[in-house]
Amino acid sequence: QVQLVESGGGLVQAGGSLRLSCAASGIIFSINDMGWYRQAPGKQRELVAAITSGGSTNYADSVKGRFTISRDNAKKMVYLQMNSLKPDDTALYYCNAGVKTLAKYLEVWGQGTLVTVSS
Repeated sequence: QVQLVESGGGLVQAGGSLRLSCAASGIIFSINDMGWYRQAPGKQRELVAAITSGGSTNYADSVKGRFTISRDNAKKMVYLQMNSLKPDDTALYYCNAGVKTLAKYLEVWGQGTLVTVSS
């Protein structure tokens, strides 16, 4: 069974920084795109940033210039460096990955890590 486990969330003041990490585990042949999504109370889940296996990145307009996504393919990990945090960044952040096992392709989600930005 493939799992994604996030870490690094917490409470931070506006203007501060956090680094989220997500580790993939299980019987994995390869990982395609990886990404971070977030869901604030009363809002739909939205894409924050994504990265392909080759390192191409894509960001939501609201985080461009402040957040940086990166990955370590050897460690099967993806990271989200978040700088200049704003109260609007408060949300539950989820890791997502397209994983190829020996038998099939799966879209896998983590359980989420909470980021709270105080004003």
